[in-house]
Amino acid sequence: MGTRRATISDVAREAGVSPSTASVVFSGKAPVSDATRERVLAAAESLGYTGPDPRAASLRTGRAGIVAVLFRERLGAAFRDPVNAATMDGLSDALAPIGAGILLLREDDTGTVEAAPSLTSVPIDAAVLLGCNEIIRSSVETARGRGIPVVVIEGDAGEDVPKVMLDNRDAQRTVAEHVRSLGHTDVSFVTLRTDDGGRRGFIGDDTEILIDVTRDRLRGARDVFPDAPAYAAADSSIDEGLAAGRVLLSGPRPTAILAQSDMLAAGVIRAAEEAGLRVPEDLSVTGFDGVVVDGLAPYVLTTMVQDATAKGHAAGEAVVAMLVDRAPASVTLTCTFRRGNTTAAR
Repeated sequence: MGTRRATISDVAREAGVSPSTASVVFSGKAPVSDATRERVLAAAESLGYTGPDPRAASLRTGRAGIVAVLFRERLGAAFRDPVNAATMDGLSDALAPIGAGILLLREDDTGTVEAAPSLTSVPIDAAVLLGCNEIIRSSVETARGRGIPVVVIEGDAGEDVPKVMLDNRDAQRTVAEHVRSLGHTDVSFVTLRTDDGGRRGFIGDDTEILIDVTRDRLRGARDVFPDAPAYAAADSSIDEGLAAGRVLLSGPRPTAILAQSDMLAAGVIRAAEEAGLRVPEDLSVTGFDGVVVDGLAPYVLTTMVQDATAKGHAAGEAVVAMLVDRAPASVTLTCTFRRGNTTAAR
């Protein structure tokens, strides 16, 4: 064969079958006998043929076979959060029937790598946005101008962009009402700024929160405790929760801390233990998400449980619908309150 790449026709000729039969062996779209399959695969191996050229398939179908997932944070930080991992599982399951792969992208405004792949430049069939901010919104119109369908998870990218939403404000309000029912009035929040260069610190109002989901959760907490201080962590992790807890417990001590994620809540509990405080006797702590946090036992967090896998699956279903010219559905999923052993009466 020299340096020329072997083709399916070469394999068919070597195996003594038609090109269509050889093609079926690799595509699996129709049954063939075991003997024929073995003969074709042996011929492919002898010729160094590893399968159809995906570029040719893309030209035939007019599709790249790729769905981009756009993150607002660094990918390393994003995948420390089990909610993102579960969401991606649901998304990939929903995309499996159309054979689409997933490309992970991070969109920011730093401009540090001019040629870095982005939502506006890579060959993709659709895009899923995990959260939404002004930077990401600015890319959406360009992507849609290319005819690329867009779906947003827990964010608003415009009225005609399908959304997969969570009842974040109502859910966080439920947690805050539970804490208030236990007699707590000295309450603090741990929230997320996320898009401000990783800065930590106290925030004033919710306009300092740049991501829809975290803004909604803060609003739900302040529906019940409007004057409670809020401390913004850099990301949703145990280490960030620990840092936030140390700050909140170093001054006038609250009797309850409401964290916007279970990972942050686990860090707050570590900060309480470090300060010699008992949870929940001295400090009540709540989370959000309902994920498994390693090393948290014997604590079971009081939290709101979301189905992150279903969230990703709903986004994938919306993508599939748009790619086959069906109307996609916007969905709002609800959380379930779970009372654990990290909250107690004041």
